[in-house]
Amino acid sequence: MKCLVHCALLLTAIANIHPAQAQLALPSSDTTLTHIAFGSCAKENKSQPIWDAVIAAQPELFVFLGDNVYLDTRDPQVMREKYQRLADQAGFQQLKAQTPLIAIWDDHDFGENDAGADYPMKQASREAFLNFWHEPKDSPRWSREGIYTAYSFGPMGQRVQIILPDLRWNRSPLIVDPRWDSEASYETWAKAQIDLGKEVPGPYARNPDSKATQLGEAQWQWLEARLREPADLRIVGSSLQVLADFPGWEGWINFPHDQQRLIGLIRETGAKNVVFISGDTHYGELSKLDVNVPYPLYDLTSSGLTEVWKVPVPNALRQGGIFRQANFGRIDIDWSVRQVTLSLRDAKGEPLLTQTLPIR
Repeated sequence: MKCLVHCALLLTAIANIHPAQAQLALPSSDTTLTHIAFGSCAKENKSQPIWDAVIAAQPELFVFLGDNVYLDTRDPQVMREKYQRLADQAGFQQLKAQTPLIAIWDDHDFGENDAGADYPMKQASREAFLNFWHEPKDSPRWSREGIYTAYSFGPMGQRVQIILPDLRWNRSPLIVDPRWDSEASYETWAKAQIDLGKEVPGPYARNPDSKATQLGEAQWQWLEARLREPADLRIVGSSLQVLADFPGWEGWINFPHDQQRLIGLIRETGAKNVVFISGDTHYGELSKLDVNVPYPLYDLTSSGLTEVWKVPVPNALRQGGIFRQANFGRIDIDWSVRQVTLSLRDAKGEPLLTQTLPIR
């Protein structure tokens, strides 16, 4: 009984989070989209000047890809305070007043670093997340096992589908590489690698268990149904990198059965023009996979809006450079010639990399 009362009080406290102003309604389902922006990893207690460049780009929609705040707590009062700090950011307020927003979480706004299904406060963190992002009370995101969701905009011939999977709620435990018998032993090795200027894989290993999952079976069934829906361009907004080929840090590669199942679903459903966007890394890059896939797949990683990580990281699928500076992503669609241009932009809105793809 004490636990039930305590949990009820926690959820009540979380529900009292109140963003600074109302959120703009999403574009109607028949609205043709041509400009979308996205990003991830924004510390709520840091200055966020990048919003000036995002707003200047005049996106019709902004997609938050996770680590939108850094909760890193099991205390609902701290959750409330950190969301309020984001709400109080002047740049965020201006973005919210001018641009419709959609969002998915990653580990830090789920609740703790690298957290998964065993995080004990996920009900409370869901309450905080959905209240802050103005999720309608009749949305299934409030009740199902995960906050995954999807949107479709535009008439047939110009329909954009945006799919946001939840990689936290159901995620199986991570496996630590057996070479590291302690966190200290890994950190000692990593520091030596950094001092030598060498690339540094993370401490995790691929999980060989075919039952290990990020999504959970119900979400897999939901995702298959979404991929079978009609769309001309499909944007899968993943909080973690989908294609990057190195294990160690968090990413789909650490759950190889999931990664192959996703590619298999794209093939089996006949889903065309799938493009991945991702966050989490604290650097930006573009990955391309063109082997054993139905068509070349691209993953544009934009991270972070405030967070930057200087450690060199391997990725054999990287196209061009790695960008260790504040950044955001843009998706520009030219329906007249049926092309989509992915670009990574710096804090002034200048392009860091650009990739144009046909919409077939």
